[in-house]
Amino acid sequence: MQLIIIITYMDILINSIIATLAVSAISFIGVITLAIKHEILHKIVFYLVAISAGSLMGSAFLHLIPEAVESVEGGANSDVIFVAVLFGFALFFILERVLHWHHCHKHGGECSVHPFTYLNIIGDGFHNFIDGMVIAAAFSLSTTLGIATTIGVIIHEIPQEISDFGVLIYGGFSKLKALVYNFFSATLAILGALAGVALGQMTHGFMPFLVALTAGGFIYVSASDLIPELHKESKFGKSLIAFICFFVGVALMFVLKIGDTH
Repeated sequence: MQLIIIITYMDILINSIIATLAVSAISFIGVITLAIKHEILHKIVFYLVAISAGSLMGSAFLHLIPEAVESVEGGANSDVIFVAVLFGFALFFILERVLHWHHCHKHGGECSVHPFTYLNIIGDGFHNFIDGMVIAAAFSLSTTLGIATTIGVIIHEIPQEISDFGVLIYGGFSKLKALVYNFFSATLAILGALAGVALGQMTHGFMPFLVALTAGGFIYVSASDLIPELHKESKFGKSLIAFICFFVGVALMFVLKIGDTH
């Protein structure tokens, strides 16, 4: 029995580390802004934002919330899971509005002037740390949920990292310095995964509530940050494509849901 527990623990740990390494590697995507014309990048990021919005919504409603409810002991007091979802929504609102740790998703990686580039790095580092904990929590419940959550985070990170790289460059960083600092901030996801695995093992029943809290955060980011960006597009053709991209993100999460046989 002890051997099975150890093997399961190691599987969660290894999967979480591999997933967060993949997420951290996304930070290097900022370098593509150096080779792609602004007009093309503008279009690409807009549609990535649409896919990201759909994938975060799909991940929250099709994976995270159902898994959290199902994982509560015996299904008892599952209402507290929905309280955790609301708390996660409120927490992300506070982080964005009060602490100004804003996820910038302006098109083409050019955001409004951000005078505190180091605060931006710290904010992203905290977010990445939470992402790592979330991924670890998801893998502790099921491999499919872990993969779905990782994909949701990665899809969301692509436009964010492109934008963050642009913010640092605009704030006065050299290209190399921006790349290094952005990657350092991203690697905090690995520390978050280690903390998440350790906390999950020490605190019985902790993970379902962390997953529910994250669902609330995903819903907030999608509804408050990403979807409003899509509404700024006035052309019917681009809006229609963005709408389709949104459902592509949802469909991706649905396909993963069908494949979840745990």
